[in-house]
Amino acid sequence: MANKVKEIWKSGKAVVNAWLAIPSGFSAEMIAQCGFDSVTVDMQHGVQDYLSMVQCFQAMDKHPVTPMVRVPWNEPGIIGKVLDGGAYGVICPMVNTAQEARNLVSYSKYPPQGVRSNGPIRAGMYGTAGSYQKTANVDTILLPMMETRTAVENMEAILDVEGIDGVYIGPSDLGFSYGLEPKLDRSEPEILAIYDKIIKECGKRGLNPGIHCSGAEGAARAINMGFKLVTLSNEVGLMTTYAKMQVNATRKDSGGKA
Repeated sequence: MANKVKEIWKSGKAVVNAWLAIPSGFSAEMIAQCGFDSVTVDMQHGVQDYLSMVQCFQAMDKHPVTPMVRVPWNEPGIIGKVLDGGAYGVICPMVNTAQEARNLVSYSKYPPQGVRSNGPIRAGMYGTAGSYQKTANVDTILLPMMETRTAVENMEAILDVEGIDGVYIGPSDLGFSYGLEPKLDRSEPEILAIYDKIIKECGKRGLNPGIHCSGAEGAARAINMGFKLVTLSNEVGLMTTYAKMQVNATRKDSGGKA
C-alpha cells in the first residue's frame, strides 16, 4: 500500500489528518469516509488500546487513508508493536532532545538503520510475501512531537536527526511549558515566532512540520503559515461541537418551548 501522506508531501501540498480517541472500529470506518488523507489513532490521551487500534485499522482498510498512531511514549515495545499492527506513521510525544529523536528512529527502523524486531503480523499484508521489510524503513513516517521549551531549545539538533520526516507540534503542552493556558489554536506572539522558526528550519531540511488544531479555521491558518500536516481536532471534538451547535439552535429557534 502506497503511503498517501508521503505522496501528498511530494506533490507540495498539506495533509489533512483525522484523530481517533474513541476505541471503535465503527467510528473509524465513518471517519475514514470523510475525505481525510490520514487517520491517527491516539494511544496517548485517547481511550484507545492496542486491540482497538487494530480494529480501527481493519475498519479503515478499504478506504484510501494512511493509518497512523500517536504512541503513549518513546518506548521500543509499543513502537514496534503499532508498526507490526499496521501503522504507516508514528507520532511520538515529548521528544525533547536529539538523542530521544535518535531513539525513536532506532526503535522504528529495521536493521541496519535501527533495532526494530521482525514480525509484521498485520503490516505484512500491505505488500507481497516478504516485501514489507524491504520498503518499511522508507515508507514509515516518523514525527517526534515538539511540545516543550526544552524541545524548542534543542530544535536544530532534533531536526538534524536522520530518519525523521518532520515534527508534530502539540500547542497545548507547548504553551503550558511557557506558562500559558493550555489550548490548541494559539495566537501569542512568542508562540507564533516559535512556529515560524520550526517551519523555516524544517524547510531548510526538506522536513514536514505538523500541528494539532481545533477545527477548520485553525487548520487553514496553519497550512497558510507553512505547516504540512494539520489535524482537525479529534472525532470527540467534532461530534460534541456539532451536537452542541444543533442543541443550541433547536433551543434558540423553538421560541422558548425547549
